[in-house]
Amino acid sequence: MNQEVAALHPTEIWTCFEELNAVPRPSKKEERVIAFMKKFGEDLGLETIIDPVGNVIIRKPATSGKEDVIPVVLQGHLDMVHQKNSATEFDFENQGIESWIDGDWVKAKGTTLGADNGIGSASIMAVLKSDSIAHGPIEGLFTIDEETGMTGAMHLQDGLLQGKILLNTDTEDEGELCIGCAGGVDSTAHWKYAQEDNNHPAFQLSLTGLRGGHSGCDIHLGRGNANKLMNRLLFHLNQSVPIRIASINGGSLRNAIPRESFATITFDGGSESDVREALTKIGQEIQTERRTSEPGLKIQLEATDHVSQVMAEDDQVTLLNLVYASPNGVHRISEDIEGLVETSTNLSRIEMSEGDASFQFLTRSSLESAREELALTIQSIFELAGATVEHTGRYPGWKPNAESKILDKMKAVYQELFGKTPSVNAVHAGLECGIIGSHYPGMDMISFGPTIKNPHSPDEQCHIESVGLYWKYLVAALEAIE
Repeated sequence: MNQEVAALHPTEIWTCFEELNAVPRPSKKEERVIAFMKKFGEDLGLETIIDPVGNVIIRKPATSGKEDVIPVVLQGHLDMVHQKNSATEFDFENQGIESWIDGDWVKAKGTTLGADNGIGSASIMAVLKSDSIAHGPIEGLFTIDEETGMTGAMHLQDGLLQGKILLNTDTEDEGELCIGCAGGVDSTAHWKYAQEDNNHPAFQLSLTGLRGGHSGCDIHLGRGNANKLMNRLLFHLNQSVPIRIASINGGSLRNAIPRESFATITFDGGSESDVREALTKIGQEIQTERRTSEPGLKIQLEATDHVSQVMAEDDQVTLLNLVYASPNGVHRISEDIEGLVETSTNLSRIEMSEGDASFQFLTRSSLESAREELALTIQSIFELAGATVEHTGRYPGWKPNAESKILDKMKAVYQELFGKTPSVNAVHAGLECGIIGSHYPGMDMISFGPTIKNPHSPDEQCHIESVGLYWKYLVAALEAIE
């Protein structure tokens, strides 16, 4: 635990955040954080439930005189995205996050910070611990595996929750109230390719230093996709000096814009100096285009261990054309909400070696039909090359409710506290509200939180002052609900 971070104001949240961040909690491997949260609730003497899928529910009775107030569910997710810089040595399954203060922000040392959604979950812990907040009945709902499948929300049992209002803590701009989100679907293409023997020296081509980020919230920023940029390098390099590809390893998680890609290549149509000259020309074109959005972009070519086989030439042509043809980024802007991305996809992961290749996409849309159409586009492209495509992990969006009473209440509380009206938006990201709402029809829901920048990347940072504003707002909201 970083004691300086834990001592930040408000200490109620930051102390809980540091305690939570000391527990390894990558998606799908949340056993330790589930046990941590179970002990947390039981140590407070509160009713603590672990449901069959691993969600933790902690119930806190109303304070005196608030017994008849509408019960509220405070909801956050326990897992975090595990991303690190390639030069950072870190074991997400066994190490706690190492946070530090950089001016007005809290960051992590070479890894994701886990503020998404650790700060929100920490605020729920702080409410459960508090003996000074006046509130009605509260349920802290801590879901699992939000980042890679929405598993906890998907398998939440009907009838388990008693609350009628849900306050989701997973939005990342202070002063913004979220009332809707996109749904999503995972698409994976599997493709087999032929190989040939190789007798030439091997080199590793690396593309690193991209900003990456959240594949929903940041997709409109036009940041470089390492998989697409690596394919561009390989395609044009092959036009200048014929190369052969032995393997590609690009990106990591579906919900993160890929920041790095590595390819092992050989060449026999020219000298090493010819290859480096061609690579420099292509690389400079990309770096000139990306000088503002991706100032840290690096392209390197280094000798590596010998490889015995490379991709057959005809299949290599197919591969490069496939990735060029693959959709990526913003597909359509909403006609109903100004500035909101309606539909997008992220070519998040490419992995190929020893005759097998896989390509992973996460497609998001606030319209189910548009989501399915873009997923079908991806399927059609890859099936033309003889690949098999599967679509998994579908989850619904969250349709805005113009009649929401909690929205009216939250707007009024914010106006009274800060003298200004909060913005009300929908987000192009997956929140659990739509899924939870499918289990609990009629539950009134809203999402809000402090300011977090660059989630899902090692540049993730949480704005310190905004956490204080968020805490003040959360406490006032709980006290105002009747």
